[in-house]
Amino acid sequence: MQLIWLRSDLRVHDNTALASAAARGPCVAVYLPSPAQWRAHDDAPCKIDFWLRNLASLGAALDALNIPLLIRPAPLWDQASQVLLRLCDELKISAVHVNEEYGLNETRRDAEVAQALRGQAIEFHSHLDQLLFKPGSVLTKTGNYFQVFSQFRKVCYNRLHFSLPSLVATPARQAPTGIASDPIPTQVEGFTLASEALRALWPAGEDEARRRLDTFVEQHLDDYQGERDFPARPGTSQISAYLVAGVVSPRQCLHAALQANQGEFESGSVGTVTWINELLWREFYKHILVGYPRVSRYRAFRPETEALAWRKAPEELEAWKQARTGLPIIDAAMRQLLETGWMHNRLRMVVAMFLTKNLLIDWREGERFFMQHLIDGDLAANNGGWQWSASTGTDSAPWFRIFNPLSQSEKFDREGLFIKRWLPELNDLDRQQVHSPNTQGGLFDRVDYPSPIVDLSESRARALSAFRDLAVRKGDD
Repeated sequence: MQLIWLRSDLRVHDNTALASAAARGPCVAVYLPSPAQWRAHDDAPCKIDFWLRNLASLGAALDALNIPLLIRPAPLWDQASQVLLRLCDELKISAVHVNEEYGLNETRRDAEVAQALRGQAIEFHSHLDQLLFKPGSVLTKTGNYFQVFSQFRKVCYNRLHFSLPSLVATPARQAPTGIASDPIPTQVEGFTLASEALRALWPAGEDEARRRLDTFVEQHLDDYQGERDFPARPGTSQISAYLVAGVVSPRQCLHAALQANQGEFESGSVGTVTWINELLWREFYKHILVGYPRVSRYRAFRPETEALAWRKAPEELEAWKQARTGLPIIDAAMRQLLETGWMHNRLRMVVAMFLTKNLLIDWREGERFFMQHLIDGDLAANNGGWQWSASTGTDSAPWFRIFNPLSQSEKFDREGLFIKRWLPELNDLDRQQVHSPNTQGGLFDRVDYPSPIVDLSESRARALSAFRDLAVRKGDD
């Protein structure tokens, strides 16, 4: 009997470990709810709710293949090896199959499980699945992990020209095993249920993930490059949460994009090329996680930036978290996050740079808050994005490049449609007033909206000074 240990791969289609297990004989699936570990990782309640809903959908799909889905709690990952050993003994399992996960704790967990299983003569097979390229296979000429995305992308393109990752066949229906599936939990300790409104925004299941992918490719992919930066428009794929949970695979995304672009990923539709680059950014940050494990330890990718003089400003941090900074584009973006578990990617950069540059608050505060609220929270991408904005990470924005929230607002939400969607108290303002109501001759006295918590010009100068001081201390000036 083969065992497939499911983690962030909640699908039956194009699932490498599932296909491998099924090809070797009768198989059974197991999932280990780990609420204490999830809390330690700051996973959002809406994200855990989304995982459990997708697990229920997956259970039905596995049932149609006569593959039982068992639930075995392992509150912390260091308990996983004992839980799996007991299950393997109970079911006379000869081999366990997993899809690789990345990050310090994930790697340590899988190494401990593999050692424990092999000590009992049980095989452990780990498969590449959530990435197009195995970490360690895309390296510089000197054998190091890339630190610059454009160089990483070039090597990936060369590899794709010669070897395009194939889609994995869905297992055929197996003979009944006589093993009954377990009920799927709808909630776990320490995590509240998502609201019905939020659940309606993020339906579970592979059919929904595929529908979103197909709709995006058919209706929006060609225009992606020109539309993706405008938060009031439906210009993005809305599948990030499904990628993080493994309800859809990056291979499925890549093949769908290539099919729409006559097999091209460097020419043809500019929108397609741009979107494939976004898939490779996701890949890049996962490779960084493996190649530079310090980023899994709340450390800056650029060690010298650990000496930055971040401000302790709890009231300003709280205003940022509660969407009451007095800057409409910042507050609208934060309300979108708080209510939907998601934020438009352009705005993720804008609010992150506002926190780390205009408020000069440590990027780790923002990184953690995002993880606690994002339905698509992913350590690699979230850390990579925050460190990019804070100019502490790999391939970062230069420290002297600081987004101006007002100009970003006027450029990407010119009519104020996004702002008014999330800040209805500003609905009566015109397109000029809505971006900065408190500078319009005392207009804020007539609307229920706070004045800015910071002067953009002065705070920009303060950030430049802090980074310049760091450069001087490092001897780079």
